[in-house]
Amino acid sequence: MENIRGPDTKEQAERDYISGMKYKDIASKYDVSINTVKSWKQRYKWNRKSMHTKNKVCTQKQNKEKSVQEPIVEEVKEVLENTELTDKQRLFCIYYIKSFNATQSAIKAGYAPDSAHVEGSRLLRNVKVKAYIRELKGKMTEEIFIDAMDVLNKYIKIAFADITDYLTFGQKEVTVMGAFGPVKDEEGNELTKVVNYVDFKESNIVDGTIINEVKQGKDGVSIKFEDRMKALDKLSQYFDLFPDKFKRKIEDEKVKQAREKLELEKSKVNGDETEVEDDGFLDALNGRAAEVWKNE
Repeated sequence: MENIRGPDTKEQAERDYISGMKYKDIASKYDVSINTVKSWKQRYKWNRKSMHTKNKVCTQKQNKEKSVQEPIVEEVKEVLENTELTDKQRLFCIYYIKSFNATQSAIKAGYAPDSAHVEGSRLLRNVKVKAYIRELKGKMTEEIFIDAMDVLNKYIKIAFADITDYLTFGQKEVTVMGAFGPVKDEEGNELTKVVNYVDFKESNIVDGTIINEVKQGKDGVSIKFEDRMKALDKLSQYFDLFPDKFKRKIEDEKVKQAREKLELEKSKVNGDETEVEDDGFLDALNGRAAEVWKNE
């Protein structure tokens, strides 16, 4: 693992990279993955341009031209060298995977701003362009800068978080308490009532990375999860990387979230008593915005 290797390893790997050694050869030499080598390159800003440093006799103009040149990552190089696409189409693919904005990507690729919206839509329907965008997205999950699959997995965890992994809830029978203790009937039997309850699980047994906030307020404990709808929207951008079964799951979850939100709004409009009696219980089931439950 990278975090157990000393700094000398990275420094030597950088020297190998600058000297022209390929990613796979560096990875093999230091017994690490190619992704690790690429993460080192980005994190520590390795740059091969020092290989092409001009002698001091070069003119000022030559040095100026060299200073504005930037190294092209290998993944982008492969796209630029592809002969099945035009120059503009190749540039469109590169810009699109960064922003997912077809119009802006078309403008940056050299299409006229007035027609960029139409051109962007047309390019996304082009079979060869779609294939290269898919290929570039695939490379993102394996190689570019960080392991993008980790990010997608995090969105998956947020989008499909199960509220029961964090708390238990239901109904239970409790003794009716008065000012002087349990309330009893005429025969001396303690009176009981059925109440809703919500109990948090211990923090050391839950995944806290998808919890946005936990706080203690005057009404009790409040827990807020990361935005599930936002996570679902992010996953939708990578639909073509997922199997059909998972795509349907994402769409079903988005419909479910929208339906629950609508039902919650209806309950607030139809009667305040139900909302107060519910005491945040419906919010707990939704598992999205701040859920508040009174401690009893």
